[in-house]
Amino acid sequence: MKADSDQRSGLLYGIGAYGMWGLVPLFWPLLDPAGATEILAHRMVWSLGVVVIWLLALRHWGWVPGLIREPRKLGLITVAAVTISLNWGFYIWAVNSGRVVEASLGYFINPLVTIAMGVLLLKERLRPAQWTAVLIAFGAVLVLAVGYGQPPWISLVLAFSFATYGLIKKKINLGGVESLAAETAVLFLPALGYLIWQGATGSTTFGREGAGHMALLAATGVVTALPLVCFGAAAIRVPLSTLGLLQYLAPVFQFLLGVLYFHEAMPPERWAGFSLVWLALAVLTWDALRNARRTRSEALRLAAAAAAAAVENRPAPEQGAAQERGAGQEQGAGQEQGAAREPSPSPREPAT
Repeated sequence: MKADSDQRSGLLYGIGAYGMWGLVPLFWPLLDPAGATEILAHRMVWSLGVVVIWLLALRHWGWVPGLIREPRKLGLITVAAVTISLNWGFYIWAVNSGRVVEASLGYFINPLVTIAMGVLLLKERLRPAQWTAVLIAFGAVLVLAVGYGQPPWISLVLAFSFATYGLIKKKINLGGVESLAAETAVLFLPALGYLIWQGATGSTTFGREGAGHMALLAATGVVTALPLVCFGAAAIRVPLSTLGLLQYLAPVFQFLLGVLYFHEAMPPERWAGFSLVWLALAVLTWDALRNARRTRSEALRLAAAAAAAAVENRPAPEQGAAQERGAGQEQGAGQEQGAAREPSPSPREPAT
């Protein structure tokens, strides 16, 4: 019962996380007239504040000394921080430039880029269905490049930067909140320095567009941290395969917002490219579910075989009792034979 309850709550946390990521294009235009770089700097500064408050509430600081003692991990965190800041900055700029659909494409093809990077960088071997999905996605990029008159570079930058970030995060092996705290701590001083410079030169919008604008810029920290907290809660409650399916919610919501709310153009060649991407993702998802089911069936078969072997090698209760009685009788007979062979004691001599 508790496991079912955990899975249900984990599913809700996962839907909440990816739903918020999918609806975030509605938030960034509210920060106008702030530019993408100013929004990014505020996001870095306020995110650290939110995460520090969260860690103070949980009293969860035990991971910090170990991290400080590992220069290699600190270096990887710095690279991850730069990579995710690039991803954040391009995404904010794309949304505020009216290119939400193209941004959503980046997150649609991100799983396929991750697979391709695994082959090229980690020398991983792909199953035939995975190769098929990658080739279909490559064809989709070609179709979209023809339609745009150039490669969909915003989508590719977002996909490759986020895939690189995921690869680095895998090597760092930190939780979501801890990782965000470390990354924003690395970015905090440069971001704060930029905001101070903006204030000194009079190019900032913070404090010049009213209290509501200031509150919205400060809310970038909550917008960044809250989905990560929900994602962390989901990750420990639902299977990885479920999270893998939920990840498509975010680009689906972004795509729908781009088409239905922001009324971005969708000419036939763009529909063709997106259709190929969705076909590739369907093949990839089908293969992942089939492989997970096969792995689970094999694990159950091995467990059943091990249990059967243990039962066969264990004697039955009646047989075990008979063996114990036989052993007891043999031991008693041996003791009697030993007593028969032992000489009778001599009579004690009388005292003189």
